Amino acid sequence: MIEAVIFDFDGLILDTESTLFAAWQRTYAEFGAELPLALWTANIGGYSYEAFHPMDHLEKLAGVPLDREAINQRRREWYWSRVHVQDPLPGAREAIEAAKGLGLKLGVASSSDRAWVAGHLERLGLLDRFDTLVCGDAVARVKPDPELYRTALDTLGVPASRCFAVEDSPKGVAAAKGACLYCVAVPNPVTRTLDFGACDRRLESLDAVPFDRLVKEIEETITRAL
Repeated sequence: MIEAVIFDFDGLILDTESTLFAAWQRTYAEFGAELPLALWTANIGGYSYEAFHPMDHLEKLAGVPLDREAINQRRREWYWSRVHVQDPLPGAREAIEAAKGLGLKLGVASSSDRAWVAGHLERLGLLDRFDTLVCGDAVARVKPDPELYRTALDTLGVPASRCFAVEDSPKGVAAAKGACLYCVAVPNPVTRTLDFGACDRRLESLDAVPFDRLVKEIEETITRAL
C-alpha cells in the first residue's frame, strides 16, 4: 500500500535545530543574557521570526541599539562552522536507505531553501536517494501550512493515502496532517518537550524501530482504518 515517504530535513535528517539554538544562546551570553528554550521553540519548523524575533528580544534585553549585522555575522560563522561538518542524526541514513530498498519514492518537504537542503544532502551522499525536494523558496506558504506537502505529493504522483510523513516539530506535523498524511513524529533535542498530540505515531529516534518494520506497521494501521 505505501508507495512513498516524505521527510522533513532540519532537525530530522540533520540536527541543525540544536546547533542553531546553541548559536543564539552563545550570542545572548555575549551580552550576559539567556535565551529560554520556551521562547525559541515558537519558530521551530517554520523558519521565520514572525512568532519570536531573537534579535529584537536581545536588543530589548540589552536596552541599547545593537550592531545587528556584526552580531549576526559572528553567529552565522559559528553556526556554519559546526553544521557543515555534522553527520546525519541517528537512524536517518539507515531509514532513507531502507525506504529506497523497499522501492518507495522519497521526498523532502522543508521550509528551508532548496540550496541549503540539497547542499547538505549532497555533502552527506544522500541527494540521489530523493525523487523530489520541495523547499520553502518554491512555495507561497511554509509550515504549518500544508502547501509543501501537497506539492511534494503532486510531484511524486502519489495520493496521500499511499504515503506518510516523518517530522520533528509540531508545525511540521500540522503541515503533514493538513495534507491528509499519516505522520510519524521524531522529536530532536530542541523539540522534545513540545506538544506532538496531533501526530499519528511518535518515535524517540529514527533508529528506534527498523524502518522496514515501521512501513509495514503503518500499512497495517492504514488498512484497519479503511
